[in-house]
Amino acid sequence: QGQLVESGGGLVQAGGSLRLSCAASGRTFSSYVMGWFRQAPGKEREFVAAIHWSGGRTYYADSVKGRFTISRDNAKNTVYLQMNSLKPEDTAVYYCSAGPAWTTSPAAYGYWGQGTQVTVSS
Repeated sequence: QGQLVESGGGLVQAGGSLRLSCAASGRTFSSYVMGWFRQAPGKEREFVAAIHWSGGRTYYADSVKGRFTISRDNAKNTVYLQMNSLKPEDTAVYYCSAGPAWTTSPAAYGYWGQGTQVTVSS
């Protein structure tokens, strides 16, 4: 049974940077799509970025394109989300996920981490 554990969240001022990590264990995710989603209070969970574990193909939500970068380290079984030029509207709980399909729909992702809080102050 696979597990995903996020880390790296915190409080940062607007314009600052954070790097989130997602450590995968318990099964092979080499054929999976790894996604980052976020959920702000009172809002639905929304897609942020995705990467195909084996091929490295990436995709971003328009709201983060050019500011966030998703990457993976196969040797460490870890996926990263580098977040630059952070804005107060990026404040949310960020979740790492894994699923078999290339999609932005959270319903298609079967594995989820516990989430890590990112707070951006103005």
